[in-house]
Amino acid sequence: MSRKKGGFTLPGESGYEKLTLELAEKWGADVIRDSDGTQLSDELLNLDYGIYSTICIIRDHNEWIRKNSEKQQQTFLMAGPIMAQESSVKIALMQEFYREQFQINDSKEAMKYWQVYDRTAQKEIGKDKWSYNAEDESVTLVDIMPFHTYTVNFLAYRIWEEISMYNHVTNKWDKEHLMQLDPCYPEAQAYLLEWMENWCKEHPATTVVRFTSLFYNFVWIWGADERRPNYFTDWGSYDFSVSPYMLDKFAKEYGYALTAEDFVNQGKFRVTHMPPTKKQRDWMEFVNEFVISFARQLVDIVHEYKKEAYLFYDDSWVGSEPYGERFEESGFDGLIKCVFSGYEVRLCAGVKVKTHEIRLHPYLFPVGLGGAPTFMEGGNPTKDTQEYWVNVRRALLREAVQRIGLGGYLHLTEGFPDFNEYMEHLSDEFRDIVSCHDKGMPETTGVKVAVLHDWGSLRSWTLSGHFHETTGHDLIHVNEALAGLPLDVTFINFEDVKNGKLEDVDVVINAGRAGTAWSGEGWKSEDIVAILNRWVYNGGVFMGINQPTAADGFDTYFRMADILGIDEDTGARVCHGRLEFEVSEVEGLLTKGCQFRKKENLYLTNRNTRVLAEVDGQPALTICDNGNGKGIYMSGFEFTWENTRMLLNLILFAAGKAQCENGKVVYGKYLTDNPFTECAYYKATGKMIVVNHSERKQETVIETDMGIKEFVLEPYEMKMVKSV
Repeated sequence: MSRKKGGFTLPGESGYEKLTLELAEKWGADVIRDSDGTQLSDELLNLDYGIYSTICIIRDHNEWIRKNSEKQQQTFLMAGPIMAQESSVKIALMQEFYREQFQINDSKEAMKYWQVYDRTAQKEIGKDKWSYNAEDESVTLVDIMPFHTYTVNFLAYRIWEEISMYNHVTNKWDKEHLMQLDPCYPEAQAYLLEWMENWCKEHPATTVVRFTSLFYNFVWIWGADERRPNYFTDWGSYDFSVSPYMLDKFAKEYGYALTAEDFVNQGKFRVTHMPPTKKQRDWMEFVNEFVISFARQLVDIVHEYKKEAYLFYDDSWVGSEPYGERFEESGFDGLIKCVFSGYEVRLCAGVKVKTHEIRLHPYLFPVGLGGAPTFMEGGNPTKDTQEYWVNVRRALLREAVQRIGLGGYLHLTEGFPDFNEYMEHLSDEFRDIVSCHDKGMPETTGVKVAVLHDWGSLRSWTLSGHFHETTGHDLIHVNEALAGLPLDVTFINFEDVKNGKLEDVDVVINAGRAGTAWSGEGWKSEDIVAILNRWVYNGGVFMGINQPTAADGFDTYFRMADILGIDEDTGARVCHGRLEFEVSEVEGLLTKGCQFRKKENLYLTNRNTRVLAEVDGQPALTICDNGNGKGIYMSGFEFTWENTRMLLNLILFAAGKAQCENGKVVYGKYLTDNPFTECAYYKATGKMIVVNHSERKQETVIETDMGIKEFVLEPYEMKMVKSV
C-alpha cells in the first residue's frame, strides 16, 4: 500500500467501465467489487485488480426453494393483543405484519409450536379452546374470560429475504422477490455445497468471496401499518433462526424443549438490551455450533479454489458471533463491517482475522437508511461522508483496519464531483493512518478501562444496532467516546469479575437503565458487590452512569451506592430527609460546554460525596473517595466532543494520571488541550497524527518528547508529523 494506492475496495458496474476505471485510479483502489443488483463486465474482471464477488449464500435460489418451500426460513410472530368482549373472540394473525415478508406456516410440524395466551392472566390457553381457520388466517377462541386480552404465537415463513427486500424497495427495483432457504436441513446443505463448488468454478477471476453474510439475518420485522413500518429490529437477536426442525433437534441435544413463548416473550421478544436467560444462551450456543460448522465447509471449498473468504459482519451475521470462542474455527480470512461511527470500527478491528475492512457511509444509494436523499436531488453526500468520517477516523487512530471501501451503484456519483474529490482526500488520509500503525499500536495513557455488563466480551463495542438505532442508550454513547480515546478498553461480564479479571483493570464502567443487560443482573450477587467494593478500596475506580448496579429488594437501589456515594429513591424514601449539598467543582476538570442530563430522585448516601455538577438542583456528577479508590456517578452520558473530553478527564483524574492546576487539566504527553482535537503518537514510527473534529478552525497545544508543539488545524483537517 502506497500513499496513493491500496487498501481501497471500489464498487464497479457494468456499463460504466470508464467511470469505474477513472475512480479506481483517483481513489487508489486495488480491488473492484460487485454489489447487490450489479455485475462486473469481462472488461473489469480481466484488469489488474483484485476482484470481490458478493454472494448471499441463502438467497438467489428461488427455483430450488419453489420445489422445497417447506425449507424456507421462519420466525415466531405474535398476533394481538385483542380484548375479548364475550366468551369467544377471533384473532386475525397477519393484520399487523407486512404480507410480502411473511406467510403463515400451518403445517403439522409447525402447529405443535403454536400457542394462545391469556395475557391478562398470563397463562397459556389449552388447545381445546382454540382453532385455526386457514381460509381467513384467523384463530378463534371459545369458552374464555370476557374482557381479558389474548394473543397468538405462530410460526411464519419469511418469503422475502430482508436485505434484498430493503434494497428492492429503496431502489424501486422491478424484479422477482428473492426468497431465502434455511441451511439447517441436510437437503439444503447438500444443495449449497454443490452450488458453492460450481460457483467457484464459474468465477475464476474472483480473488475474494464476500459472504453477505451467512445464514440467519438479524431480526427485522416489517409492519403493515404505515405509521409503524419498522415493527421490530434487533441487530443481535436470534428470532430468525427458528424452525420446527431446529427446535426438535435442540430438544434432543439439550434435554428440554423450547416454546414459541421463549422467543416471543409477551411480545417483547428476546432483545439484546435485556439480560439474557439460560434458555436464550443455550439457543445461541446451539445455533452458533451449526453456523460455524457449516460455514467452515463452505469456506473450505473457497480455499480449495485458491480464493479467500471474507465475512460481512452485518445482514445475516447471526450465529457467527465474531467475538465468540468458536469464530476462528470458521476459517474466514477477513471481516467486513459497514460503519456509521467509531465504535463500529473498533467492533470490526478487534476480531481475530487477517484482514479487516470497513465499508463507509453513505452507501451509493439515492437515499440513506433514514429515507433522506443522498445521491439524488436534495442530497449532500460529501457533507454526509465528512461527518461520518470524522468519527470513523478517530477510532482508526487507535486501532487500524487494513481496508476501506464503498457499496452501491457507482454511476450515482456522476452528478456529485465534489464527492469524488473528497473521497480521494479521504482515501489518502486512511492510507496515512495505516502507515503509522505499521510497527505497532499508538501510545496510550496506560489506563485500562473495563466496561461491565451481562454480555461481556461477546458484545464488545456494541449494543444491538448502529449508532442511529440505539442513540437513547447511555452505553452506546460511552462506547463511541471510548472508541477514540487513548485508553486500553476491554469488555467483561459478571463471571469475569468472579474469575479475577479485575486484577489489571484501573476503571470499571457500568452504564444503563435498570433491568437492562447493560446495567446488568449480576448485582443481586453479594459476591459481585463485595469483590468490587474490595477492588475500589484497593485503588480501583468505579464509574456508574444512569441507573448503574440497580437491583430491587436491597437496602439501596444502586448496589454500589456505598462506593458511588449516591443512590436513587424509587419511592421507598419519600419521607426521608436528604443530605444538602453545594456544587464543589474541581477547576478545569469539566470541559467548557459539557452537558448533563437531569435525573430526579437522586440522593447522597455519604456526607463526603462531592457534587461536581448539578442540573436544576439535582446532582448530575459526583465523586466519592473510598479507601485508595473512587466512585464516580453520572446521571447520563451523551456523545459530544465536550462530553468525550470530560469523560477522559474524569477517568485520568480519578486514576491518578492527570492533575488539575491553575484551572486546567495537566495530562502529560501526547494529549491535546482542545476537546475538538485529538492526537495519536506512534512511537515505533516516530509519527504523530493530529485531527480537528469540528467544522471550524481550531488551535491546540501538545506536550511531546521534543517539547511543546502548537498546531492550527483547518476544519476537519488531519496533520501527520514526524520526530515528535
